[in-house]
Amino acid sequence: MPSKFIKRIAQTEFVRSAIAEKADLTAFKQRPSARVVAGVFLIGFSYVIGWPAVGALSALAVYLQKPLVAIIGGPLTYGLSHLVFLAGMYLAGAAYTRIFLRWATRKAVEKFM
Repeated sequence: MPSKFIKRIAQTEFVRSAIAEKADLTAFKQRPSARVVAGVFLIGFSYVIGWPAVGALSALAVYLQKPLVAIIGGPLTYGLSHLVFLAGMYLAGAAYTRIFLRWATRKAVEKFM
């Protein structure tokens, strides 16, 4: 028997439309646009320049015995990684995320009902 929480979620418009339209992942079979590919690349690149770059700057600061390299460079590099991530999210758009969330919601609610 489904819980009250699951019943309540199933009554929302988002879930009802996902179930009624049998939300699926067929949109992922289409080739993504250059904009989406660039956005996904930037999102991935932001992870490379996030903590790994901060760690490398910290190691460099220890090696050079210049703590300001890590003190100033670390937060700047980490902030840059956030800006790159946001640019990637902007370029990639929300279309694929919405498609996936509709499908995942439909599958979860159907499983728990």
